[in-house]
Amino acid sequence: MKSNVRFRTAIFYKDYFEKFFLKQSEKTRAKIIWTIQLIEELERVPEIYLRHIESTDGLYEIRIKQGNDIFRIFCFFDQGKLIILVNGFQKKTQKTPKKEIEKALKIMEEYKNEK
Repeated sequence: MKSNVRFRTAIFYKDYFEKFFLKQSEKTRAKIIWTIQLIEELERVPEIYLRHIESTDGLYEIRIKQGNDIFRIFCFFDQGKLIILVNGFQKKTQKTPKKEIEKALKIMEEYKNEK
């Protein structure tokens, strides 16, 4: 039985995430939505779905696997309960590309400056 308790709420910041999301296949979009709902509804989210990016100040990655494809969506918390989705990409190597992390950090900085 699925509860409707939400421990956190995911929101999009500008259209960074949406641009990525709309480019994905229907199956991948469904998996992304499923994963985000899981993160909103679980009190303790397993690291296979949400992980802190080391050496960053508060940047996290939502981890999605669809078939053989791996996707990452960067996010951060605001007021502890709100997840701000920033950008996403398809992962093709073991390590998360530095330029993707830098882009997410830049967007996070932009968000904080606008608050």
